[in-house]
Amino acid sequence: MTRLSLLNSPLLLGFDHVERVLDRVSKASTDGYPPYNIEQMSEDGLRISLAVAGFTTDELSVQIEDNQLVVRGRQRDDTARVFLHRGIAARQFQRSFVLAEGIEVTGAHLDNGLLHVDLRRPPVESRVRTIRIDGTNGAGNNGSEAAVGVSRRA
Repeated sequence: MTRLSLLNSPLLLGFDHVERVLDRVSKASTDGYPPYNIEQMSEDGLRISLAVAGFTTDELSVQIEDNQLVVRGRQRDDTARVFLHRGIAARQFQRSFVLAEGIEVTGAHLDNGLLHVDLRRPPVESRVRTIRIDGTNGAGNNGSEAAVGVSRRA
């Protein structure tokens, strides 16, 4: 079965990395464990909170891999405990979040069964580029180099 690409238009050149990210997101996290919230804490601050009751800080890891935030949890088996009923699952998990360009992870802490990962989104700097138009009517550049002027707006 062939896969239909949504971004294969000639008008969307250079967006193959976006397609790869969308594929990763759709494949990952089909399982809803652990549940999470994403909150806006301030104008440039975000927080991801994951419900990880029963996990200790030693059993959790938070890593940045390429442009993804990856949270993993793995509980150790306690063979000294004897359960008459085990209704609380002790399973491992991996939850991934694709980070936009420029997003920084500022910290993580565990509080009352919730793992909070704090993020900062720096202000976006808009860029305007002016391209000089050469007046040679497409007959080459007559030995002159094309100039590109760049100006920035804050």
